Amino acid sequence: MRPWEAWAFNVLNAVLGLSGGAYFFMKYLMTAEDPFAVVNHPWQPSMLAAHVVAAPLALVLFGIVLRSHVLAKLAATGRRGRLTGWASLLSFSGMALSGYLLQVIASPDGLRLAVVAHLATSVVFVLGYGGHLVQGWRLQRASSGVLPEEPARRAPAPS
Repeated sequence: MRPWEAWAFNVLNAVLGLSGGAYFFMKYLMTAEDPFAVVNHPWQPSMLAAHVVAAPLALVLFGIVLRSHVLAKLAATGRRGRLTGWASLLSFSGMALSGYLLQVIASPDGLRLAVVAHLATSVVFVLGYGGHLVQGWRLQRASSGVLPEEPARRAPAPS
């Protein structure tokens, strides 16, 4: 994977996570002082707009990263990073599908189900991808010799 791909994907996922989290907080956890207010916070529409604008860009970069990183890693024989990688891959797919459905579903029950699915897959993605980044960073540092190796354990001396 090229550095610009990783950087752009990480930045877009940070924008999506922050704007989505802020929007969720403003929409569902805040109440407006004015009983006639359409939104609970003045920034609520801006957070939704940032989220909706960044999402298609993240989908495009996901396709690029899928081709340059994911498929290559799935073909590799090593097993490290697979759990967080699979969690990220599957939850991103569910998150993207449910986010799309949020835009087109009209029934209240269907919309509620799409919101729950989007929130659940988003939380799994944020945690899984965050763990994947940390694991990749640790593996990279360990392979470059920056992190010290664990000392070899000695057998206890006979008494």
